[in-house]
Amino acid sequence: MGTFLFDSIVFGPVKSRRLGVSLGINLLPTKQKICSFDCIYCECGWTNSMTTSDFPSASQVELSLESKLIAMKESGELPDVITFAGNGEPTLHPEFTSIIDISIALRNKYCPTAKIAVLSNSTLIQNTNIFNSLLKVDQNILKLDSVFPETIEILNQPLFKVDISDIINNLKRFSGRCTIQTLFVKGTFRGKTIDNTTETEVNAWLKAIQEIKPKDVMIYTIARETPTDTLHKIPLSTLHGIARKVESLGIKTQVSG
Repeated sequence: MGTFLFDSIVFGPVKSRRLGVSLGINLLPTKQKICSFDCIYCECGWTNSMTTSDFPSASQVELSLESKLIAMKESGELPDVITFAGNGEPTLHPEFTSIIDISIALRNKYCPTAKIAVLSNSTLIQNTNIFNSLLKVDQNILKLDSVFPETIEILNQPLFKVDISDIINNLKRFSGRCTIQTLFVKGTFRGKTIDNTTETEVNAWLKAIQEIKPKDVMIYTIARETPTDTLHKIPLSTLHGIARKVESLGIKTQVSG
């Protein structure tokens, strides 16, 4: 169970399964995961809190990102995408909206062809400022692992009450200007079985996808160590079968195993 934390504000670039050459931005502390979910598959391990006094400041993020982009430009190795990810949920940062504006300005200055992406678990998209900031980036990639509250409770373990109907309704407000990401997995946790690839799960999830009408859907499974050793990868053949059902709705998919 070799989970890890990112040890800097800017990390990489790394070759992302879904995004290409990605320069990462971690808006969370380097010694603690901060998230509104405690997903049982998270490569960063377990969540202890969804708040801290140790967020990096907007000015620290700006300095770190600009320094890295200058170095990459000088070496002729600019990123395909600047990705907000890291040790938890990036939209929890109290200066998230300002940091997005700063990052867009730096991207435009140093690598105008690069995209900006945010990986989010969708729990704060009801916040108007966060919602509007996500609309500014090229790829707001928003989690929807299941539409069943009982599955979300086991798989994502929210740290506060989550209403999945509200999340779906807020995802619909993006009017197609979002990407849905879903991790499919099987296993057990604390004596309960987890499998979001069943016909019941997938059909209900597909109905939500049809209502949300995202520009595309990212379908994947675990690829790294997880906090618990009772989970299993989903075969690529199964993932591609789910992808074909999404594509039958006229929505593009990306699959990675």
